Amino acid sequence: MDQASSGALGTPWQTGSQASGAGPGRPAAPEAEWLDVAALYREHHADLVRLALLLVGDRGCAEDVVQDVFTRLCARNRVLQQESTLAYVRTAVVNGCRSVLRRRALARRVATTRTAPWRDTQDSAEHAALLAEDRRQVLAALAGLPSRRREVLVLRYYLNLPVAEVAAMLGISQGSVKSATARGLEALGRRLGEER
Repeated sequence: MDQASSGALGTPWQTGSQASGAGPGRPAAPEAEWLDVAALYREHHADLVRLALLLVGDRGCAEDVVQDVFTRLCARNRVLQQESTLAYVRTAVVNGCRSVLRRRALARRVATTRTAPWRDTQDSAEHAALLAEDRRQVLAALAGLPSRRREVLVLRYYLNLPVAEVAAMLGISQGSVKSATARGLEALGRRLGEER
């Protein structure tokens, strides 16, 4: 069976040099097995889309970010250790969301300089119907936070990641994670208190 049609970069039943990553055009990787991208996709796709949705605020855009991450993962034929794969993919999704937010900010600046009215993407009727009022308020308050605080809160409380892992993913110190968490929670509390 050809690997492209199987949806995986490798399969556990491969033996000999193929199982270690050696083969035509592939360097040997003695301690790692080829990552089964299809299994990773099936198991974590929905959670990764929710993570991206909390960061970018738009479901279609969140799905695009996650899809791009998996596409690049397949295209690069990467060999990753199984225990670090999910952390790698989550980091890639967060970075993809950052890129989307930078592009949006640039588009706003360009639109403002041209004096054209800029409107953020609106939720579809289906999406709005699925969200309860209190959830919409929390998402709106979360979207109003600075990006670093928003990222830290999503990683800490949505994914329940420890401070050390959040610090490693974002490339900041643990103290910065703690202060961003405290300030983000305080700001969320103020915003939600004002709306009620």
